[in-house]
Amino acid sequence: MLIAAARLQDMISDIFRAAGCSEAESARIALYLVRSNLAGHDSHGVVRVPRYLDLLRTGDLFRDRELEIISRSDALAIVDGGYGFGQTVGPLAVELGIGMAEAAGTAIVALRHAGHLGRIGEWAEMAAAAGLASVHFVNVAGSMLVAPFGGVDRRFSTAPFAAGFPVPGEAPIVLDFATSAIAEGKVLVAANGGKPIPPDSLITPAGDLSGNPDTLYGPPTGGPRMAKNGAGAIRAFGEHKGSGLALFCELLAGALTGSGCAGPGERRFANGMLSIYMAPAHFGSPEAFSAETRGFIDFVKSARPATPGGEVLVPGEPEARIRAERSNNGIPLPDEVWASLSEAARAAGLSPDTYGSHPA
Repeated sequence: MLIAAARLQDMISDIFRAAGCSEAESARIALYLVRSNLAGHDSHGVVRVPRYLDLLRTGDLFRDRELEIISRSDALAIVDGGYGFGQTVGPLAVELGIGMAEAAGTAIVALRHAGHLGRIGEWAEMAAAAGLASVHFVNVAGSMLVAPFGGVDRRFSTAPFAAGFPVPGEAPIVLDFATSAIAEGKVLVAANGGKPIPPDSLITPAGDLSGNPDTLYGPPTGGPRMAKNGAGAIRAFGEHKGSGLALFCELLAGALTGSGCAGPGERRFANGMLSIYMAPAHFGSPEAFSAETRGFIDFVKSARPATPGGEVLVPGEPEARIRAERSNNGIPLPDEVWASLSEAARAAGLSPDTYGSHPA
């Protein structure tokens, strides 16, 4: 089905309000999840709602947390999210880093023990909107999903990486990807009737490649699809390159921040994020920066397309185009995803028809 972004946002906000979150936090959760869908990153969008609610019920995620400042200097802050919603503690950590970098030129913010931070490109976009370049290394403690290069056993989280670069007067360049061959959320979307995943995205314990979500989740049980029920793993992207970057995400976002790596053993679910912020105004002439940035981007995009009628795109352009299309025409939701949201709404005493009876 297609549903207008505003209607979907209202629905998600009302669900979390009914779950006990404040009005402000419920609105933030809904905003960032729907914005992920608008950007085409459905894996980090509203498909996550049932999982968030489960984490709330089990006490693994807390409502309306504030950041705890563990230590802070002019250019380094170590902060603890207290297992609060990533949509609350994430922007607080980014705001802190922006302010520090504007004052000192550069800043590093080490965020530990955050709930699911959603689409990491959101935070790179937030920094770029303030005129800053940024780099973000992220890991997930308690979430071993990815096999390292040359192996079949799970050792890494999907370990996202994002970077943003401001382009004066234009949309920023935003690079955002999981270091796994595919984001776990995309496997979840496929398992819920959405777009299939590539046939070599997963690997079985026997070393066979697979595109069947059951490899990761096990056979359907009628409840939420959980990776702990499956025996296989997601592959790292780019063979040894993705595996190496995933290792550094675990070390920088997990070990260095104090949030904890993906494993070994049972660990409490949490995102760690090590973010580096850079204010171009402190590096040299703003005019020279702007001219060099725009000139080089134009140069890159002027490359002859590899296929007739093709186009060279820079990071962030595909998301911008999908965002425009979905803002106008509505967000597509697989039937299984809409069914899970409808179930969550009914459990909260809400009528799904209120939001979905008049799609986009």
